[in-house]
Amino acid sequence: MSFSTSSPYATGKACRSGPFPRRSFEIGAIVVAFIYWWPLAAAYVAWKVSGYPALGELRGLAGRGLSWNASATRSRFAAAFEAANGGGITGNRAFDEYRRSELDRLDAQRRALQEESRAFAEFVEELKRAKDREQFDAFMQKRRNADTTRSV
Repeated sequence: MSFSTSSPYATGKACRSGPFPRRSFEIGAIVVAFIYWWPLAAAYVAWKVSGYPALGELRGLAGRGLSWNASATRSRFAAAFEAANGGGITGNRAFDEYRRSELDRLDAQRRALQEESRAFAEFVEELKRAKDREQFDAFMQKRRNADTTRSV
């Protein structure tokens, strides 16, 4: 009987990643590095999680990371979000003034709605208090009536 197989281990040919999968060697190296010198292992894991960036990309990250200026370390998404939410100036004065006036108007409307909401919450709370008071008074009246019928 002869078995025909295409496995590189069965044929004696070495596969592309060697006799052991690369991943197990990598994990073992990380474990050993954590045992002997954890900063190196932590740096490698961070490099691995970031998608193995090239050396030039790391220099760019380091340059941005060393800057204490908050705008230099912001992502493009954060900058676009800030610009869309009132942080950016378009350069067109008429539009910027219109935008500012509309934002002020909306802010005033938001404050008015908050005030109405607060007033309504107070009104509902007062209704609850009045209902509780009415129920308590009814209970006390019923109790007094029961006490007077017993004593008679």
